[in-house]
Amino acid sequence: MKVHDLQPAAGSNRDRKRVARGIGGRGGKTAGRGTKGQKARGTIPAAFEGGQMPLHMRVPKLKGFKNPFRVEYQGINLDTLDATGLDEVTPESLHAKGLVGKKALVKILGRGEIGRAVTVKAHAFSASAESAITAAGGTVERLPLPWGDGRPPAKGNQFTNR
Repeated sequence: MKVHDLQPAAGSNRDRKRVARGIGGRGGKTAGRGTKGQKARGTIPAAFEGGQMPLHMRVPKLKGFKNPFRVEYQGINLDTLDATGLDEVTPESLHAKGLVGKKALVKILGRGEIGRAVTVKAHAFSASAESAITAAGGTVERLPLPWGDGRPPAKGNQFTNR
């Protein structure tokens, strides 16, 4: 077999349809476009939707997603707790020291060491922080989240994530 002997498999290549070749021929006269109307003429763009906002302009172009139910905690590490000198740590006492915001949800994180028994009340604890506090002889108390047991209320407006 030589290069000049190669040819495609039978039936794999077809001639393109040649339209508008006279009234007598198949595909002549209206050339498969039906009769009259805007679409029978060559004046309409492919994406035209009759004046309605076309799909390619309706869909959002920006990438990504913003979770409306995300819970934001303010993290406080063990070394920061140790430096405060407080025996009972609450979100209010941390706010008074200027470490967290007024209505912030507080999460205790495990960086550093705590060398004394402390009572810690917070909304969330990392596993390492919880074990370090109890190992030092302290107690851990989880505060209820302000919205209860379900998911938090959605943030954003009617245009978020559209």
